[in-house]
Amino acid sequence: MDFLPAGYKFGNSTLGEDKMTVKTIKDIAKKAGVSVATVSKVINNYSDIGAETRQRVLKILEEESFEPNVIAKSLSGKQSYSIGLFVAHNPTPGLHHAFFQGVVFGLQRTLGKHGYDFVLLSDSTLKGSKDFLQKCRTRQVDGAVFMGIDKNEPSLASLLNSKLPSVFIDGDHCGRNSRCVVWDNYSGARQAVEYFYNLGHRKIALIQGLPGVKPTEERTEGFLEALRKYNLTCPTQWIVGNDYLEVCGYEGMKKLIKQSDRPTAVFCQSDSIAVGALMAIEESGLKCPDDISIIGYDDIDLCKYIKPRLTTIRQDTDLMGRTAAKVLLGLIRQTETALSPVVLSVKLIERDSCCRI
Repeated sequence: MDFLPAGYKFGNSTLGEDKMTVKTIKDIAKKAGVSVATVSKVINNYSDIGAETRQRVLKILEEESFEPNVIAKSLSGKQSYSIGLFVAHNPTPGLHHAFFQGVVFGLQRTLGKHGYDFVLLSDSTLKGSKDFLQKCRTRQVDGAVFMGIDKNEPSLASLLNSKLPSVFIDGDHCGRNSRCVVWDNYSGARQAVEYFYNLGHRKIALIQGLPGVKPTEERTEGFLEALRKYNLTCPTQWIVGNDYLEVCGYEGMKKLIKQSDRPTAVFCQSDSIAVGALMAIEESGLKCPDDISIIGYDDIDLCKYIKPRLTTIRQDTDLMGRTAAKVLLGLIRQTETALSPVVLSVKLIERDSCCRI
């Protein structure tokens, strides 16, 4: 080390002629006059530390440019400060990804404040003997978040029976150390039907999302339940679609338009579906909302800029991400005891894609 001058500063280390001293958590604790456990709790943002003590420790951490050695923790079997993020694989790109991005932003912002990074993991590579738990262990993550994963996916079984903290967004997966954060899909569908009904619509069709996932099932059940409330029926040929992407809305609306008894209103289970449906309406020489009224679901940013501006059911994606992050942190720190789902409310946003008849 004689190529560096004595006393040369390198990060938070001091290099001398014959020794190098590195600040450790014990050094920080000694300087702050607190225990190592207290310093650890401050670093991990635990709530049971007094404000004065917290500020004193934080000041010293900043002065010393101290950063926890995440790699060392991982190798010693402790926390890696990384979270596995599984997003349902769909080979078809589409606007629906904008919805996922909103949730991820909320997750990232909240978990990032607590020192966690994301490892993006694809469910499409899970074949043969590999499963979600094995992948999480290989990546040494402290917990996992799942978005859009089929509840019947067999690769989930071992994870749900494990102690690994996990959160399912808009899912209904019950596990040993997992919890779901969901939107009130029933309410969203009921609000859409009620809005159509109050505008005078009695012929209301449905374009569904991806089969086998909780949002699709609950939005369909809520839709049919609301129709029954108003003594309305929906012929089977008026229920189309099998994905959340634009192509599903386009093809589904084409089928509806060709029918001799055409609906006057269509509830789309995502905004991406609604965008495709609007394209099909325009290509067919019809107009929205004059000929067919449309309600979407999600309230992605595009809804405010397309013509007509889309009436939709708003889901606060940032709130979902932040809530899921807080629940996961609680599971990791073992302060989260309730395993019942956290249900977030939704709201109909009125714009220009519906009219009175």
